[in-house]
Amino acid sequence: MSISQVITDFTTLAIQSGGWMEMDRLYVQNRLLHLIGEEELTQTSIRPVEVDSLTLLDQLLQQAIENGVIEDSLTEKEQLTGQIMDYLTPPPSVINAFFAQHYAKSPEEATNYFYQLSKNNDYIKTRDIAKNIVFPVNTPYGSLEITINLSKPEKDPKAIAAARHAKATNYPKCMLCMENEGYQGRANYPARTNHRIIRMNLDGESWGFQYSPYAYYNEHCIILAEEHRPMKIDRATFNRLLRIVEVLPHYFVGSNADLPIVGGSILTHDHYQGGRHTFPMEKAPIEKNIALTNHPKVQAGIVKWPMSVIRLQSENKVALVEAACEILEKWREYSDPSVQVVAKSDDGTLHHTITPIARRKNDLYELDLVLRDNNTSVEYPDGIFHPHQEVHHIKKENIGLIEVMGLAVLPPRLKTELKEVEKYLLDQENAIADYHFNWANQIKAKHQLTEENVQSVVQEEVGKVFTEVLEHAGVFKRTAEGQQAFQRFLDTL
Repeated sequence: MSISQVITDFTTLAIQSGGWMEMDRLYVQNRLLHLIGEEELTQTSIRPVEVDSLTLLDQLLQQAIENGVIEDSLTEKEQLTGQIMDYLTPPPSVINAFFAQHYAKSPEEATNYFYQLSKNNDYIKTRDIAKNIVFPVNTPYGSLEITINLSKPEKDPKAIAAARHAKATNYPKCMLCMENEGYQGRANYPARTNHRIIRMNLDGESWGFQYSPYAYYNEHCIILAEEHRPMKIDRATFNRLLRIVEVLPHYFVGSNADLPIVGGSILTHDHYQGGRHTFPMEKAPIEKNIALTNHPKVQAGIVKWPMSVIRLQSENKVALVEAACEILEKWREYSDPSVQVVAKSDDGTLHHTITPIARRKNDLYELDLVLRDNNTSVEYPDGIFHPHQEVHHIKKENIGLIEVMGLAVLPPRLKTELKEVEKYLLDQENAIADYHFNWANQIKAKHQLTEENVQSVVQEEVGKVFTEVLEHAGVFKRTAEGQQAFQRFLDTL
């Protein structure tokens, strides 16, 4: 196919996306010509397009490289991709209007529209996400989900060097700010030309709804405050989360905790994460009912989970928020030194917060409240309720919202490291990392290993380590002592 036909076909898809009319065809084609360094359009035909937008994008990028418009580098290809795919993406006002039209029929139809568009225009990096290694592991808490995250490509040396010398700027303020919409990008900041945000009004305040470029699960979305302000868990948080699942009842939504160590990677911008995925924690049953004295309209119970989770359900949203607020307020002030649970330092620093997750269950609203504590000690300088040293060879990063719910996001180094562990287990020549050595010997002692089963055995053992990671993050341990301590806290409710 000639490059002119590629441009013509791409323009046809751009018109079909709703941002352009047939009258705009020549204009779009000429802009694409310029972007890839071509000077003329040869004879082509307007026809049904039988290939997807990403296939056409690859051909346009390759032509731009051959024409010397860009170098074959990740950063330059990323920026040109954003510019090209911007023509496949209607302006924000148009997308918001289309979203509203679809929403009038059903919330599901609206998110289907926006999700498909975000994949078609390569904002959601579907091909990179497909590189992730994903497998389930059965545990006493149900089937956990393990992901070795390979989706974010590593920067090339030229891009790293350029980023060091890039001009310092505070725009956009962070990766989640609304001013990212349409931003060209630079050496030390990703291109967002094809990025769009759906505006949401949450109790009179302006918020945005977008998808995550490197999604960890189905329809992984981010709901962000228009104002750049720190994360905060409070009454307004519970109200917003329940309002969001009213607006998008087929999605869950949750918030990272608002303290270091137990919080997510971005604490500087108030935001939530949601999507269309049933996490292992949602499937976990209630193992003990709780009677909340002050909240008779709310059903409550302890979830069978490695972390300390209180599940609330009610048809009455106001009653649910009141119960959640009481639990948060009591937890913020609660200490039990016998199990290293300390609410405040001597200097008044707070250490207790909650990771909340909201869902709709037919007529019921559901809130899972995960108790978090970010204290450190001499024995556990990274965090008492953080992955301990013995599991750092698999996971040492913060346990945020996604991990809390039972989906492990593990570092890309494990792709090659686990292959070396497998070789070691089979007594083959290997380059096993020193920090995997003790773990590998434990696996050897427990299993009869063969070429056929070694990968599944290693994956199973990775799942066991992740289970241990979650148990480390649990405030009240699943021991007789820990559960008695949990009951002492529940008694305050």
